[in-house]
Amino acid sequence: MKRILCCLMMLSVSGMKAQYAGSDSDFAPPLDIPLILAGTFGELRSNHFHSGIDIKTQQRQGLPIYAIAEGTVSRVKVSHWGYGKALYISHPNGYTSVYAHLQKFSPEIDEYVKTLQYSKQSYEVEAFPEYGTLKVAKGSVIAYSGNTGGSSGPHLHFEVRSSLDEKPTNPLLYNFEVRDATNPVLEKVYAYPLSENSQVNQSAEKIEIPLKRQADGSYLADPVYADGNIGFGVVAFDRQDMAANKNGVFRIEQRVNGKTYTRIDFDKFSFGETRLINTLIDYPHYYQYRDRIQKCFRAAGNKLSLFEAFQNNGEIAIRPGLSYQVELELSDVAGNRTLVRIPVEGRKQAVLISPKDSITPNFILASKPHSFSAGSARVYFPADTFYENFYLQLSHSGDTLHLHNPSVPAHRNFTITYDVSNYTPEDRRRLFVARLGRNNRLEYERTYKRGNTFNIRSRELGSFVLAQDTVPPKISSKNFKENQWLTNYRYLSLKISDDLSGIESYSATLNGKWILMEYEPKTSTITYNFDDQILNERQCRLQVEVTDNVGNSSVFTANFYRR
Repeated sequence: MKRILCCLMMLSVSGMKAQYAGSDSDFAPPLDIPLILAGTFGELRSNHFHSGIDIKTQQRQGLPIYAIAEGTVSRVKVSHWGYGKALYISHPNGYTSVYAHLQKFSPEIDEYVKTLQYSKQSYEVEAFPEYGTLKVAKGSVIAYSGNTGGSSGPHLHFEVRSSLDEKPTNPLLYNFEVRDATNPVLEKVYAYPLSENSQVNQSAEKIEIPLKRQADGSYLADPVYADGNIGFGVVAFDRQDMAANKNGVFRIEQRVNGKTYTRIDFDKFSFGETRLINTLIDYPHYYQYRDRIQKCFRAAGNKLSLFEAFQNNGEIAIRPGLSYQVELELSDVAGNRTLVRIPVEGRKQAVLISPKDSITPNFILASKPHSFSAGSARVYFPADTFYENFYLQLSHSGDTLHLHNPSVPAHRNFTITYDVSNYTPEDRRRLFVARLGRNNRLEYERTYKRGNTFNIRSRELGSFVLAQDTVPPKISSKNFKENQWLTNYRYLSLKISDDLSGIESYSATLNGKWILMEYEPKTSTITYNFDDQILNERQCRLQVEVTDNVGNSSVFTANFYRR
């Protein structure tokens, strides 16, 4: 019986691969080292699903990256954050491959990008080359691996998208060789009372269900006694071979008495729905414990295309005197699986743990717009800002606005407006709206100033305050000194930093000519590569200007010599 189940599982996974991969999508690997993953497709991230796979680069930068098939560069983007240096290649078979966090591009592409950067006098650029301008052959070097943008360590972020609708699809469905003989790991199971007067083990709040690992690797839960509509959620991860990273699970299926109630397949999604991750996970639990519970029932606002509900939105109607066998099965693309069985008995019991409701005068109907005033601040929530109804906690102290707390996720931007008419025009120049982060640390929010009002747009509740920044940024050299000979130097490096509102812009010139400085926020470093060769003069004067987000500026000058 076990062998039959295993074969069926493998056929199911093979069928899933066949939906996408075939002779018309015979892709080569993007790296010539073993593909070891630090992240998988659909992995649960902050406010979004991971749209590709993260391939380890042996803790190194500068590894050659290869085009997975012939094609043409359709987009190139250079940014301080996000994907950093990123390359998009469209292929004749209808797919687009994406390569991100790059250290640098191949010479032909690099020349194209630098020409654009110098023409726009900006490090951050984005371009959509005319089709066929930058052709690539299958297996040709297109770039080198790096750590640019929002990367937290050297790796290649790699995606496969449909060229038609830009939807990312799971790269592991295209037969890239990633060794994986490891079953997904189940850490915890939770049960949720979902209807009025429902309960699980005498609790009207969610409750963790104890598990016991069985000899065959499956899990058996302690008996659950429940009444009314209930649902389940899991904390789980997956590992591929040769890596200790806790990556995302490909599939989660919930069955009740042998019938499939829900299934989540991380095969593809659209970027427009990625923030709906906050309806798939138990967001308040994540905010408090940094632990993501994936719900196996469709919660309020969950319109995810990757979530399939076959029975009652995944809710299980429990009646007293009846027995139910619930199975939760976790699978990866390679066909490895982990199963947990949960025996449920319908039984009415006295409720010992009741919900803790916090009732306030400010009730939010998620489908309606709302506006509130608190001191010098006004808040406007458009309709459908939130996924479900709740009581909003609202208070203020001077210019500090306490707007509930971040445990309630917002789907749309809402607006906070401050009246600053009691400040002088000079003071307003250095004022901005800040979020109070952990340990009350001030975090700059992009502030739009219009006369006597300051506006910000946010998708996170919390505390906000008017703050003032009067200190200009700091600039210092890192690898050279005044009047130094730099004949054998490959680059100039400087450190730039700001202690409060953060750096908004920077610019540099050599002997009055604009030069390209690459900014790496993670190390607060800007770098100029002498290979650019924009001048051929022995005596050089460098000038760097850095401006923070409220307009404070600093200027650094230095003289040096080159042969």
